[in-house]
Amino acid sequence: MPEPIITSPSFAGKRYAVLGLARSGLASVATLLASGAEVTAWDGREDARDALAGERATIADPLAIDLTGFDGVVVSPGVPLNRHPIAAHAGAAGVPIIGDIELFAQARASLPPHKVVAITGTNGKSTTTTLVHHICREAGLPTEMGGNIGLPILGQPPLPEGGVYVLELSSYQIDLTYGLDADIAAFINLSPDHLDRYDGYEGYAASKARLFAMQRDGQFAVFGCSDDDTRRIAAEVAARRPAGDVAVVDPAALTGQAEWPSLQGPHNLQNAAIAVAIAERLGIAESVWRAALASFVGLPHRMERVGEAKGVLFINDSKATNPASTAPALGAWPRVHWILGGLPKGDDLDACAPYFSHVVQAYTIGEAGPRFAEILEPLMPVQRSEMLGDAVRQAMDAAQPGDVIMLSPACASFDQFRDFEARGDSFRQIVTALIAEGAA
Repeated sequence: MPEPIITSPSFAGKRYAVLGLARSGLASVATLLASGAEVTAWDGREDARDALAGERATIADPLAIDLTGFDGVVVSPGVPLNRHPIAAHAGAAGVPIIGDIELFAQARASLPPHKVVAITGTNGKSTTTTLVHHICREAGLPTEMGGNIGLPILGQPPLPEGGVYVLELSSYQIDLTYGLDADIAAFINLSPDHLDRYDGYEGYAASKARLFAMQRDGQFAVFGCSDDDTRRIAAEVAARRPAGDVAVVDPAALTGQAEWPSLQGPHNLQNAAIAVAIAERLGIAESVWRAALASFVGLPHRMERVGEAKGVLFINDSKATNPASTAPALGAWPRVHWILGGLPKGDDLDACAPYFSHVVQAYTIGEAGPRFAEILEPLMPVQRSEMLGDAVRQAMDAAQPGDVIMLSPACASFDQFRDFEARGDSFRQIVTALIAEGAA
């Protein structure tokens, strides 16, 4: 028997095109077909199209067919609508472009009564989403998580009454969503990212803020406090919502962080404060959420503890693909051997500058290595390592007991690795091998 997925009779008899057949696209096809819709599906990769062999979907490029009469074009969040011709083609036929989160929003009326928690922000989304899911589970609530975290929500089993769906949402997913009135919505922080998809930084900020425009009075909005733009958006949302609907967290008021090993650093204190605000809105008792914070195990590739040898701790922070994401990791430990570099998203490391005093030595790798070395050499010792394995070995030679060796690249991975997971896995393997070599 196939695993149950989210379906809805509201899709029956309708016609959809699905463009992009990665995880969320395949889940959308499965939901629509199981709900009785007609589906035309396409991906530029032949192997992705082959994954639908034997399904009732029609394989055809939506750009090559007349879309008149279709009820929607479901696109992958990776499709750049500001540049891709599907936007104009669908628009000419009067067909809305939507994403899998919008399909979920439309399916909600068919599901048992439940709540949706939606979490966005530039950094910290995955940690906060996973933490909220963990707290709900520890509280005994039926819960599933999905979205940008890599789990298509449509592919998860529908929850019984009283369940909580926890969604991590990127700006791209919000752009493709129109009817998700989240019972609780969270905005962690904002810094420049993905600007190639927007009309400048303000366009990116406005995309994130749309999550709250979809909410209704009586639903809860919670914001971080670590940057001016997030606080500004919080004030704008509060100005049009009833008192009590909007909160800005005060991380300093949350005690006990020393007891939460996977939630170290000031950024994780804010993530925890947001998760606690969500938990309390869901009616979860303090004794439950405090125990859950202590038992939480962090995400792979996000400040992940991968080993310890001779008093030196090894941290895999491969998911830090921009300087703003790396900065809080540097802030979490006082003596860091910092491995950084890859495919750069910008030309500076300004966001990391407040924590340069924590860096014992930097080890630059990848395409960004030479430029990052130029920036850092006047400020700290730098090794131009080029390759990850060399950087780890050099850091191990230099580190003293109590130091941390951390891969936190502040860059995308695509110059040397398939993705940030492959980069983090490589770091873990190198560390494990070198620790074993040193013990032999």
